[in-house]
Amino acid sequence: MKRARSSEVFLGGRGRARRRVAPLLAAAAFVYLLFVSVKLTGLGIADPAAISRPASGGGGVGEVMQRRLEVEEPAPHARSARAGVAVAGYGRITGEILRRREAGGWRRRWGRSGNVSELERMAEEAWELGGKAWEEACAFAGDVDSIVSRDGGGETKCPGSIAIGGADGETVAFLPCGLAVGSAVTVVGTAWAARPEYVEALERRGEGNGTVMVAQFAVELRGLRAVEGEEPPRILHLNPRLRGDWSQRPVLEMNTCFRMQWGKAHRCDGNPSKDDDQVDGLVKCEKWDRRDTVDSKETKTSSWLNRFIGRAKKPEMRWPYPFAEGKMFVLTIQAGVEGYHVSVGGRHVASFPHRMGFSLEDATGLAVTGGVDVHSIYATSLPKVHPSFSLQQVLEMSERWKARPVPEEPIKVFIGILSATNHFGERMAIRKSWMQFPAIQLGNVVARFFVALSHRKEINAALKKEAEYFGDVVIVPFIDRYELVVLKTVAICEFGVQNVSAEYIMKCDDDTFVRLDVVLQQISVYNRTMPLYMGNLNLLHRPLRHGKWAVTYEEWPEFVYPPYANGPGYVISIDIAQDIVSRHANHSLRLFKMEDVSMGMWVEDFNATTPVQYIHSWRFCQFGCVHSYFTAHYQSPWQMLCLWNKLSSGRAHCCNYR
Repeated sequence: MKRARSSEVFLGGRGRARRRVAPLLAAAAFVYLLFVSVKLTGLGIADPAAISRPASGGGGVGEVMQRRLEVEEPAPHARSARAGVAVAGYGRITGEILRRREAGGWRRRWGRSGNVSELERMAEEAWELGGKAWEEACAFAGDVDSIVSRDGGGETKCPGSIAIGGADGETVAFLPCGLAVGSAVTVVGTAWAARPEYVEALERRGEGNGTVMVAQFAVELRGLRAVEGEEPPRILHLNPRLRGDWSQRPVLEMNTCFRMQWGKAHRCDGNPSKDDDQVDGLVKCEKWDRRDTVDSKETKTSSWLNRFIGRAKKPEMRWPYPFAEGKMFVLTIQAGVEGYHVSVGGRHVASFPHRMGFSLEDATGLAVTGGVDVHSIYATSLPKVHPSFSLQQVLEMSERWKARPVPEEPIKVFIGILSATNHFGERMAIRKSWMQFPAIQLGNVVARFFVALSHRKEINAALKKEAEYFGDVVIVPFIDRYELVVLKTVAICEFGVQNVSAEYIMKCDDDTFVRLDVVLQQISVYNRTMPLYMGNLNLLHRPLRHGKWAVTYEEWPEFVYPPYANGPGYVISIDIAQDIVSRHANHSLRLFKMEDVSMGMWVEDFNATTPVQYIHSWRFCQFGCVHSYFTAHYQSPWQMLCLWNKLSSGRAHCCNYR
């Protein structure tokens, strides 16, 4: 009985403690809700009921207006003061920026306080180099219809094979002409023994001191950077994890990474793939012995019975995990028609299918990183000539795809599309897909690409020709860098305020598919008398202070970011854009290298004096495509056309990788 009473007393005390904590939690929740309500005046959620199916018949999404579209006439004042630099046909922004830079205003603006930040120095250097690059593009007299892609090597022959010795640290090999079907890359190395690594998340969960033993390395086929400052795309990321994986088993993980966003990982953990899940006739994952599985042993009775009736047991070859700590390995990656095939010690272990948007000739680099000593690298059966493309093969020079002139009357939405210099295919896919929405064809919505310059004059010359023909490209004359994307966003706001009379401005990327009909419906739902900021909103996000994507305290001293919409697609009302342009003109606009965070910061400043409607919807999809999407991100040119075909038939379905 005493034990029972003591137990009752213990439980009762714990219950009283819980009752004391409950008011504190309720008070904390109330303070948080009060903060959010004050911080985000007019916060709302996009109404799913406002979504309607694409119209069919005469007013259908798939109906394209058959009319002759005229080239946009250049503004008479859009000419540079610099002699020999012609900017006619590229709108007011390019000419005004060049005149401001020529007059020294840009230098005075950045250096007015004598304390020039790293971003400011980077921007000034990009503008200086951009002016020279634009002059070279205008003076380029070569044939831009057959441009050597990637590295501009002309008719220079590439080696058929490459051999590289071992090196300390990250080992990198340059494959000047990329790969072809049958090309193979062999890495001879020794995996390191496991070493302790600190994982903060483990310590927060109370799993010891957060230290875990890790043995892993990576072999990557990489492409070239599309934008300076952006990580190169990983066409194949092969990551053998000998120890330290979350599954507590050795695994082989393969993936791709484009614009610093990883795709869905393909993992091999010792379980064989199904026979029908193959690449070039080889299974995606072979079988190897797993330490966590125990085969049931055959009893003596069943063994004698099987021998008596003549049922012979087939001998089975058993293979361990292909890598071992402290032991040498020979790893070969061979390019096939349908994907890449990975062999270790001459035995096939895994295959990884090609993903849309990544081609063999894009794989111009090999990198080996992590816990491994590289003894040698061999690349064989390489293509001996540079992969070239004709601009006519990428850009369909048809009157059908030309942009309409900017209308004199007011429009509903201006869409600024951020694009890299050499993304000819991405821009063409947008012209042939969602830029064919009736709202754009009828002139109620205007869309333009905002493109900076490349270091390569032939690429800039091709961009100039593309802009002259289609009339939908605004060239911002600085050398493209990832950290300077925010300047393109400012240019979009300036164009939307000064060149067109739009009620709203939408910003998106050239790998974003926009369901324009649904976006227009969403805009019309909300109060038109209040400023609007609509997208996939992030609240109380903290900057990373450590790691590859770290933000220093000099760059961002605050504890959290302001509420901001993800960059692949968001909408602001014209009064917010006018405030941004005005503050940029009087040099009071703060710039941050992450353009979506910058927009959130500018809207927050505007919200301090004028209440803004913050409208959130996850259907402005940040990672790929979801059902009933408003925008779909990371879409290749092939997927853009696939989405448009499905939408034209009345189905808003995604076109995912296989």
